Amino acid sequence: MPLQNMNQAAKLSDQDMMNDLLTQEKSLVSSYSTFLCEASCPNLRNVLTQNIQQISQDQYQVFDQMRSRGWYLTEDAPAPKVQQAQQKMQQTKQQLGAF
Repeated sequence: MPLQNMNQAAKLSDQDMMNDLLTQEKSLVSSYSTFLCEASCPNLRNVLTQNIQQISQDQYQVFDQMRSRGWYLTEDAPAPKVQQAQQKMQQTKQQLGAF
């Protein structure tokens, strides 16, 4: 295959590139979350916390761009389900606070 044809075949669409970027951002959020849970040094935990906040914002921006272009379809959760989840998390938090 000539080099020109190979270059054309190797081109990714904007959607493919955004999807790859979103996958990488999700992976970074997961990795930083794991690192944060394992860190015992307060200074390191502070740096990791700042990094995970920035990466989470970056991930959301990519996600939001994909969603706005119709490349990542989502449905809003019904309000009663959201309230139910909030109540359940609050109960769990209260139970854990008793320890």
